[in-house]
Amino acid sequence: MAGYLVPGITHQRPMDLFVASLLLGICNAVLRPILMLLTLPLLIFTLGLFRFVINGLLLYLVGFVLQPQFKVNGFWDAFWGALVISLVSSVLNVLTGTNRVRASVQRGGRRPGSEPAGRGPVIDV
Repeated sequence: MAGYLVPGITHQRPMDLFVASLLLGICNAVLRPILMLLTLPLLIFTLGLFRFVINGLLLYLVGFVLQPQFKVNGFWDAFWGALVISLVSSVLNVLTGTNRVRASVQRGGRRPGSEPAGRGPVIDV
C-alpha cells in the first residue's frame, strides 16, 4: 500500500514489494527491539511517537539494501511510508481480530477442581 500511496517509494516489479516486505519483517523482528531499547528515553519523552521514526528508519534501511529494485528517496518518504504501513496493519488487525489479548485474573480462593491456592491472586494467561 505504501508503495502505491507515497510517491517517494518506487519499485520495478510486484515481486520487489514482496521481497521488501519480507526484509522489513525480518528487520522488525531483529533490529526493532534493539532500537526500541536503545531509544527508550526518547520513546518515553515523546509518549511513543518516536516509534514512527524508528519504523521510518527501518523502511529507509530496506530501501537502501534493495536499492535498484525497491527505492525509498529520503527519510520523509520512509516516514510517511511507515505511517501508511502502521495504519494498514492496525486496520487489518482490527478486522481479523488478531489484536485481542487473552488473559484473566482471579482473586484469591481456589480454582474449580484444584487444591487450595496460595495467598496471592492467580493470573492465567
